[in-house]
Amino acid sequence: MHTAVREHMCFECKKTFTTAKNLKRHQRVHTGEKPYKCSHCDKRFSLSGNLKTHERIHTGEKPYACDQCGKSFTLKENLRDHMRVHTGEKPFTCGHCGKSFSQSSNLKEHMKIHTTEKRHTCNQCGKMFLRASELKYHLRVHTKEKPHSCQLCGKSFSHLHTLKVHQKVHTGVRDYMCFECEKTFISASRLKQHQRIHTGEKPYKCSHCDKRFSRLETLKTHEMIHTGEKPYACDQCGKHFRRKGEVASHMRVHTGEKPFTCDRCGKVFSHSSNLRDHMRIHTREKRKPCDQCNKTFLRVSDLKSHMRVHTKEKPHSCHLCGKSFSHVESLKIHQKIHAGVREHMCFECEKTFISASNLKQHQMIHTGEKPYHCTECGKCFSQSSSLHTHAKNIHSK
Repeated sequence: MHTAVREHMCFECKKTFTTAKNLKRHQRVHTGEKPYKCSHCDKRFSLSGNLKTHERIHTGEKPYACDQCGKSFTLKENLRDHMRVHTGEKPFTCGHCGKSFSQSSNLKEHMKIHTTEKRHTCNQCGKMFLRASELKYHLRVHTKEKPHSCQLCGKSFSHLHTLKVHQKVHTGVRDYMCFECEKTFISASRLKQHQRIHTGEKPYKCSHCDKRFSRLETLKTHEMIHTGEKPYACDQCGKHFRRKGEVASHMRVHTGEKPFTCDRCGKVFSHSSNLRDHMRIHTREKRKPCDQCNKTFLRVSDLKSHMRVHTKEKPHSCHLCGKSFSHVESLKIHQKIHAGVREHMCFECEKTFISASNLKQHQMIHTGEKPYHCTECGKCFSQSSSLHTHAKNIHSK
């Protein structure tokens, strides 16, 4: 076996190389020399290989194709990473908890769960950051300066990078792909936020109850439960809301606007969620049957929840009245009866309910949905209890 002689040394950092050519190329790190210029946008590079890769952005060339699905990539490394989608390989393992990932970048993000140290503090608001670059970026929030404007819609931004990301909304470009599920995004920050689904990272912790969140916006909204803050007010009736979007939805109560139309029957709704529920009238397909009672469900999660009806297990008890429940969610809803909390509001009529399921059942009044149908005569009902009463009184005689 031959020994590679490394006789060419960089006097800046003492690193050695086998050829003068490799040394010369390395020295550009110190000199800042970038002799290779892109003929399309004048961007410069220290290595010819980097220039060739960059120019593919302009030419659209993607020479590396996946032999499994035909998807093409600009870089050979991207193809290699993509192949793990097909092989299921996850070579990067967390040394703390053993969770595995297909990409090293996802492991790095996940590791923040185990190392929550934050060193850089904003002297304006006290907010802390892991990196100095993040603090520098954040400080522009306080200056309010937005010098970068979109020439298509006039929207202004504090950072040039944010403007470039915004412009992709107009062009439809989505450059950033998640190698776990292949979903694409218009910016690296949105991809990073999405990847927390796969990494399990929840870097934002509530100071009141220690609950953690993957998004800062979700944490801020959650903390309003503890503070009672509802910063968004309706200028028509003075009602307050935690989210800006809730005000916009609420305003339709006053305007009567119903922008969501069913393309089957023409019925209109003020909210997209009500339209989705209504559509079940037209599409009654139910794919997941229970092997105990043959009841069918639209979602696997609904079937899984239903199966506990047959086991009779009720491990969750109310410490105030002793009532037991199969699911912890049901217990939490029940406890709101004692507390008097009614946080689920119908945006059609503003009636409030203690649970999302009670609200959903109520909304069938507005949507006209009747998902429970009698197998004997075909009559439909909005509530399962009404169907049972009908079957007992009409068909059991």
